[in-house]
Amino acid sequence: MHTPAITGTGVFTPDQVITNAELVTAFNGYVDLFNAEHASAIASGDVAAKEYSSEDFIVKASGINQRYVIDKKGILDPHVMHPLLRQRSDDEPSLMAEMALDAAHKALAQAGKTAADVDAVICACSNLERAYPAIAIEIQDQLQSQGFAFDMNVACSSATFGIQAAADMVRSGSIRSALVVNPEICSAHLEWRDRDCHFIFGDVATATLIERAQDAKGAYFEIKSTRCATTFSNNIRNNNGYLRRSRPDGMRDRRDMQFMQNGRKVFKEVLPLVADHIAGHLDGSGVQADDLKRLWLHQANKSMNDFIGRKVLGRTPEPEEQPNILQDYANTSSAGSIIAFSKYSDDLKDGDLGLICSFGAGYSVGSVLLQRHA
Repeated sequence: MHTPAITGTGVFTPDQVITNAELVTAFNGYVDLFNAEHASAIASGDVAAKEYSSEDFIVKASGINQRYVIDKKGILDPHVMHPLLRQRSDDEPSLMAEMALDAAHKALAQAGKTAADVDAVICACSNLERAYPAIAIEIQDQLQSQGFAFDMNVACSSATFGIQAAADMVRSGSIRSALVVNPEICSAHLEWRDRDCHFIFGDVATATLIERAQDAKGAYFEIKSTRCATTFSNNIRNNNGYLRRSRPDGMRDRRDMQFMQNGRKVFKEVLPLVADHIAGHLDGSGVQADDLKRLWLHQANKSMNDFIGRKVLGRTPEPEEQPNILQDYANTSSAGSIIAFSKYSDDLKDGDLGLICSFGAGYSVGSVLLQRHA
């Protein structure tokens, strides 16, 4: 049996930013167009008028100030309200592979390793660009690494589930190392025309190198234990899929073909699920909450994270104990907790403990208990 460890991480950040002010201007422009087009139906009560959004509403609801996206032009056009991405030929790298490759190279560089040191690639994210061939295999090909690769999807928990799968394989000795990559093009599955969620997501890609601790070339985070759990719920859902064209109304512009959530139910049901999950993980590992120096939580909503931090620690966490990147990146699905870990982990001392936790649609929740070795 081998000891698995995180030895490197990488983050790809798009170069385009949408501020709340820009987003509100575009959304309210769309509202004006919609209400004008449906004025008669609105007057008769057959159609509900759409309401304006505001910067104050967005910050209060989420804690988000801006988000990075692959394309802002289409999103900010009131006549379009979605990304406009170039059609690529089958001979070109996919957008997801391109993003993941950038993050993967950064993770390898941090670990002092090359693609030749990678035995497996796991592409774990909320939405895959295509059904097959696997994006992970394309990333493996672009990296020119050996071994095997596969895709997995557990929505916002994909990264932690991927880390558990990689850690288990390293521990058993079936592989020496694995790259878990999380390319998240969230802007493409967000309904930018919905006031309740038009501000939530951003785009990013992250990568985490997991290998045997004995092979680490520098400081590393030992994976002490992992824990994953799922329970079915329809409260976060996206009904798009390859069977769409086979159904009578499949080609319509249906609202349920993009991100949908019942926010109040999610808040009420997910928070105790996550808090209990973390408490059980710590207890099963013989760790007290006070032993944790850092919580790297899924970056979905500031109020949710504040609640979880208080429940886990029994007090309000200090800012450095539970770092947030939400205000800058927005919700980046599975990548959020990894961004937080990548940006806020170098300062931990030898022997310090921390916990990565992500949660989301499913419901799903995954946690990874780490110990720093400097």
